Amino acid sequence: MSTPRPAPPTAAPPSPAGPRSGLAHHAIGTGELVFFVVAAAAPLTVTAGAAPVAIGMAGPAAPLGYLLSGVLLIVFAAGFTAMSRYVRNAGAFYAYVGRGLGRATGVGAAYVALLSYNAIEVGLLAGLGRFAESAVAELTGLPLAWWVWALAGLVAIGVLGLLRVTLSARVLGVALALEVLILLVFEAAVYAHGGGPAGPQFGALSPGHLGGAGVGGMFVLAVGAFVGFEATALYAEEARHPERSVPRATCVAVGFLAVFYTFTVWTVVNAYGAGAAQAVANGPGGTDMVFAATRRFAGARAADAMQLLLVTSAFAATLAFHNGATRYFYALGRERLLPRRLGTVTARTRSPAAAVVLQSALALLVVLATVLTGQDPYTVTFLWSNGTGIVGIMLLQALAALAVVGFFRRDRRGLPAWRVVAAPLAACAGLAVLLVLVCRHFALLTNAPAGVNLALLVPLPLVFALGLAVALRIRRRAPEAYDRLTAVDAERG
Repeated sequence: MSTPRPAPPTAAPPSPAGPRSGLAHHAIGTGELVFFVVAAAAPLTVTAGAAPVAIGMAGPAAPLGYLLSGVLLIVFAAGFTAMSRYVRNAGAFYAYVGRGLGRATGVGAAYVALLSYNAIEVGLLAGLGRFAESAVAELTGLPLAWWVWALAGLVAIGVLGLLRVTLSARVLGVALALEVLILLVFEAAVYAHGGGPAGPQFGALSPGHLGGAGVGGMFVLAVGAFVGFEATALYAEEARHPERSVPRATCVAVGFLAVFYTFTVWTVVNAYGAGAAQAVANGPGGTDMVFAATRRFAGARAADAMQLLLVTSAFAATLAFHNGATRYFYALGRERLLPRRLGTVTARTRSPAAAVVLQSALALLVVLATVLTGQDPYTVTFLWSNGTGIVGIMLLQALAALAVVGFFRRDRRGLPAWRVVAAPLAACAGLAVLLVLVCRHFALLTNAPAGVNLALLVPLPLVFALGLAVALRIRRRAPEAYDRLTAVDAERG
């Protein structure tokens, strides 16, 4: 007897906004999705900015930390991409958690996602300003303040956000290619010179190094390097053949980042020698160890190019998170969980213009607040806001892993149990352990005192509780509207 075919997708109810209510369909393919995700991860920023700190904590164990973090997220992606075949929504985590763990939990997750993506975007914008100020002053002597560069970046990102999403994908593709290229130049130069003082040291990848005292803190930085890879699902409504392109892009992006981070950090360790790399990282000038190694092995011009490309890397990451945040504003506006105007798009470019303007205004306020209060854009705005955002996204990943199990609980839709039960449960357990490590070592992300760290973490459960309260209020006052939550997506059988 043949199995009945599932019902075709149900079209979303028409929005009062009329024809301007939908994002551009079939606009981006697998390659563009990969650009959005890998650019958000900012490989050069991670390598030059965070990897030296990770090496300082764990020494030769750092490359393996990036590899194991990547493996865990590949396990997570197995279930995440299985669900992406059936759930397509610009709200991503909101839709996934809502469909797997209940609508109220999904709304709580949506508010956490909105806070997290906004926090990372505004932090990256401040970091962009500081990186640009430093690079331009050092290379040209032009003494422009960081906030000038941050505002210029904000204008460029806002304009790109208002234009077609394909243009953002092209910009991200160019920026990503350049930052990957300069890291490949550095790696090739190191191995062309024999692989460092002692040559390539494969023993650095031995699990025996994981027993060191600083390994727990190192994992905080390693798993944070992958934040944003799940953003492929944010563009599912705009992707061509999302049931295929979203899973492919997610797997390609996570796999690439895992291999690239591991090899690059291992190369940095080799450049100084496994025994000396940790001491260099913890010594004076340790934060510049990647630039110093590039200058030594590849020459001053390559090091100068790397410093400039750090700026474009930060710009690309800011643009990627800006686009992600606007998609959450759009999705929640469309679902009436935020003002309705946010859930509309322009007729010409199909961009969520109201969401772009709001996101840009919030970023502008943060830049102005940083300037007026005299705070450091990197050590305060960048580190503090990114700390909150990273913890929020890790929490969402753990919830999404559980949501996969809930979604396939009654019907696995022909998929194997290892993919929709075992893998997501293992990923949830691993993410929970890492989440505890991150919270315990949160000061490593923020470099702030305990009171500030608590203040940075408290908003996450508060906005989650707010989302639950909003959803329960809708269920009590408007049951039909509650039933429509997370149902705007097209489910594919």
